[in-house]
Amino acid sequence: MADDSDQNKDNPTGSHDESRRRFLKGVGIAGAGAALADNLLIEAKAKDTQAKGARTVNGSVDVTLDINGKKRTVKVEPRTTLLSTLRNHLDPAVTGPKLVCDMGTCGACTVLLDGKPAYSCLVLAVDAVQKKITTVEGLGNPAAMNTVQSAFVDKDALMCGFCTPGFVTTISAYLKKNPNPSLDQVREACRGNFCRCGTYPRVFEAALAAAKSANRES
Repeated sequence: MADDSDQNKDNPTGSHDESRRRFLKGVGIAGAGAALADNLLIEAKAKDTQAKGARTVNGSVDVTLDINGKKRTVKVEPRTTLLSTLRNHLDPAVTGPKLVCDMGTCGACTVLLDGKPAYSCLVLAVDAVQKKITTVEGLGNPAAMNTVQSAFVDKDALMCGFCTPGFVTTISAYLKKNPNPSLDQVREACRGNFCRCGTYPRVFEAALAAAKSANRES
């Protein structure tokens, strides 16, 4: 009668084949389980997306904005930008912020949201609710200009004027944070504003002059 050693000689890989089959079977089960989990996750995400879509607001909504110290109520679509709301939906319109690139790259539409510069072409009107919105009109007017606006006039720091409101708004906010900046600091503060006419030297000169003037007054 053949002993176990003889059987192992006749089938030297028998135990290995059995282990291999068990291993492959386990891998197959694990793979099937992972695929099932992935499908369940995809279905759950799809249902969540559909549920969110069902809650999407359609049509127009009434929003009340605090613009230059006044409450202004306007009806707009939820997708309407703050820039479009200011220029196209208010009556009378607020046209200081300019529509130029409409991509958040030039700074011509800069406004202040709670005192901080922001591209109004990238902000939805509905997201500006309960925030203090200040445009260049809220900083001063021809009869009572602020120090930055006066310095821009004195230093002839504008040409076509499209970028000017953005620069004035940005610099006015920056000088409150840093009332005695260096030229390099002013240049850095204005890095988000673009002037196609190339009046940067006079813009920076006006910013430094405004800072000196404000310091003398204080």
